[in-house]
Amino acid sequence: MERIKLANILTEQRNSNSRHLEQKTVEEILTIINNDDATLATAIKKEIPKISKAIELIVPKILNQNGRLIYLGAGSSGRMGVLDASEMLPTYGVKDKIIGLIAGGDQALRLPIEGAEDKKEFAIVDLKTINLNQNDVVLVIGASGRTPYCIGALEYAKVIGALPLALCMTNNAEFEKYADITLNVISGPEIVTGSTRMKAGTATKMVLNMISTTIMIKMGKVYDNLMIDVRASNEKLISRCVNIVSELVTTTDEQKIIDALKKADYNCKLAIVMLEKNIDVNQAKDLLLKNNDNLGETLK
Repeated sequence: MERIKLANILTEQRNSNSRHLEQKTVEEILTIINNDDATLATAIKKEIPKISKAIELIVPKILNQNGRLIYLGAGSSGRMGVLDASEMLPTYGVKDKIIGLIAGGDQALRLPIEGAEDKKEFAIVDLKTINLNQNDVVLVIGASGRTPYCIGALEYAKVIGALPLALCMTNNAEFEKYADITLNVISGPEIVTGSTRMKAGTATKMVLNMISTTIMIKMGKVYDNLMIDVRASNEKLISRCVNIVSELVTTTDEQKIIDALKKADYNCKLAIVMLEKNIDVNQAKDLLLKNNDNLGETLK
């Protein structure tokens, strides 16, 4: 088997800022890590035009074609995708529009599954399991830009007619041969050589946050800068619902707000419409449905 040329991959190169780490004090080590982390926002900023283009392709798939965004990766990259996808339900009330898949399955979230990332066919099996179709978007994530599991997913996405996209932390990535758009965030060599859970992982989290949050905004899940589709699954989120509704309604009677939220099963949108239009929960549901669940249009 041909040995991978790691020297050609930016994330595998040695970082001149972090030589002789074992000789540094704790504070010196932390400062070195922090200084390098500070470069990530600038690296991502350079890719905003391509990130924007990708989102503009994703949103119509989800809104108009009942499509889904599937994150897919191995190791730290896969974990970042699963994490971002899993946070869509409590934050925005979205269960199955953004899905995270990791090489080796859910067990790989906690334990390394040897060799899983090297098998293209594993990605095809995983995508078939969720019934990938031509309305979907596959966004593969891999710091090196060459993960076989991800390349298998891109190849299968093209066969199915799904939109193939990629995110990596290097230039001249193999992903570019298979993806319609490849986001190349140049996070640079790691403080500990090849430890891509560090800067590459942080940059991945930042980019996925940008992508999923922007999609949710365009889906009407945010009004002003408030998460109006938050799901109240614990005491903190119940309090957040009360605060959100309080910000957006004219009444200052907190008990009235709490009563409306209880009747609306803590659906902020419903409670807001009930209070602002002085109607009951069923009338509020009908009005939101008539306006495609868009709060702004409903309140006009």
